[in-house]
Amino acid sequence: MSQSKDFEAEFDVVVIGAGHAGTEAAVAAARLGSRVGLITSALETIGQMSCNPAIGGIAKGTVVREVDALGGIMGRATDLAMLQFRMLNRSKGPAVWAPRAQCDRGLYRRAVRSLLEEHETLRTVQGTVARLLLDQDEARVLGVETLEGRRFGARAVVITTGTFLRGRIHIGAETHLSGGRAGENATTHLAEQLEQAGLTVARFKTGTPPRIDGRSVDFSHLERQESEIEQFDYSWSHFWRSKRQNGSDTRHPAQMPCWITFLKAEGKQIIKENITKSAMYGGAISSRGPRYCPSVEDKIVKFPDAERHQIFLEPEGHDTSELYVNGLSTSLPAPVQLEILRSIRGLSNVAMNRAGYAIEYDYYPPTQLDPSLQVKAIRGLYFAGQINGTTGYEEAAGQGVVAGLNAALSTQDRKPLILGRETSYIGVLVDDLVTRGVDEPYRLFTSRSEFRLTVRQDNALRRLGSIGLGLDLYSAPEEETISTRLHHEDSALRLAETTSIQPHQAATILSAAGNSELLQPVRIVEVARRQDVSLRALLDAVGQGADLDDEALITADLEIKYAGYFERERAQADRMRRMGDFSLDDDLEYGDMQSLSTEARQKLSKLRPLSLAQASRIPGVSPSDLQNLVIEVERRRRLAATR
Repeated sequence: MSQSKDFEAEFDVVVIGAGHAGTEAAVAAARLGSRVGLITSALETIGQMSCNPAIGGIAKGTVVREVDALGGIMGRATDLAMLQFRMLNRSKGPAVWAPRAQCDRGLYRRAVRSLLEEHETLRTVQGTVARLLLDQDEARVLGVETLEGRRFGARAVVITTGTFLRGRIHIGAETHLSGGRAGENATTHLAEQLEQAGLTVARFKTGTPPRIDGRSVDFSHLERQESEIEQFDYSWSHFWRSKRQNGSDTRHPAQMPCWITFLKAEGKQIIKENITKSAMYGGAISSRGPRYCPSVEDKIVKFPDAERHQIFLEPEGHDTSELYVNGLSTSLPAPVQLEILRSIRGLSNVAMNRAGYAIEYDYYPPTQLDPSLQVKAIRGLYFAGQINGTTGYEEAAGQGVVAGLNAALSTQDRKPLILGRETSYIGVLVDDLVTRGVDEPYRLFTSRSEFRLTVRQDNALRRLGSIGLGLDLYSAPEEETISTRLHHEDSALRLAETTSIQPHQAATILSAAGNSELLQPVRIVEVARRQDVSLRALLDAVGQGADLDDEALITADLEIKYAGYFERERAQADRMRRMGDFSLDDDLEYGDMQSLSTEARQKLSKLRPLSLAQASRIPGVSPSDLQNLVIEVERRRRLAATR
């Protein structure tokens, strides 16, 4: 990497922070051939899982697979560290299944660092960034400077500082510590510079539960929950293998159980009696926290009639007896936390390793970003992760990929990558952030997507692989793996459409599914449309498709069963794409468009959408405003063409 007298080193892209957003941003930029500097305050905490060591869940599991489809590392690291797996939503059918994995915290962190170091153009640097180096005249970034006085040049910078910007930890109403995470210093200098640069800043809060020593738990009183590993892989990137071809072959560590217990009347009473000692309810915290991951204090106050609240004790790793107490996030004083824990069945003699805490931190309302996640006011500066008002590892990783790719593309004078809502949950996430903004920590749910049947966890590679191929993100072996996977899907569909099954061959399968028997031979595709009838079982019955991968068959099966629903969603997606093709210039004078409502003119002037599709999702812009907007824009284009 080149050096000048002004800089220790010069990079195409510098990424600040090495959590889930930062590591994905760095890898994404490196895959595009950029020279990348990843700067973090401690190299040992690269890829650190600050809260629960779990990856995936409802909608989130799909994001992990989308990140993976674009060359990210979250899915790969999870496969190498997975010690407990569950497929959520099984009762609702495979179209909305959601994978979730509990990880070995240490293995995950080491896997992330190892995966980073596979990229020759990516360099990790230990240091705390104190300020951005800016060209004030052109409002663009030139590099960064650390507290240690080290200066690095950069054509683009991605900030992924999580909860570290002016982070403040609260344990009870009277104990307050400056910190971005327990035991780690907050970042103040950079936060002050960003505010002085004129960016709007606000505060959110989040929290974490206590951790306990598993050796002090009486497991005989708890419900055991086993792993459902079933050879599941988040990532397509591993050498092609399946249970049918390789028996029990797997990369995963030995699996471990989780344990279920409940917070009941005694614990609820302790919380009620001490509620004013909580940082949240004692007045120490006024900022908003995530609605869908409430503290235990919130649960007691907002759901007073609930008889009990479920608690999961989740393993932190093979090299420790420590358990994560999922469901007990709190900002009560440490002695009260221990009292609550000991009121719970199975925990009467528990030892608390670490107290839970709440943390407040700066975020920057994301309507200040364009759809590439670039800060509108400062060219070459990108934000990703909790700095944008989101919560969750997966949401951070998805933003990291988008910001990293676009930062690299900008330095190569290439068009930015804008993922549409119809392509991915990542597209939904980014569009929601930059178009609608946030008033509480943002979390993805399936309900946020208009295309949740066609944007599934099983078909992420089909949806996004072509984008990655177009950007040249993959190595030659990876391209071969993608081709193989998609070929398996196509082959399964072709076999189903061209192969017939005899009544006697289908009899056992249909009987087990409670379906009526066949009266004559029919094509397999017709039988596979029936609920609870497996395409794999039908192909096995006729001696076909033994070499096809199980996951490819799941995708083909879903495409057959839900074809009518998918067709309607895809027609809607096509309409959205057409609206996306109607571009809006950044310099449009919306204030002069008198045919638009006053509210629409104000919102459009502030948010500056890049397309009609994006404008359609701005609150306050009505369908009639959109129709008039098209007329206004086309009239201006005709006038410009005649000049």
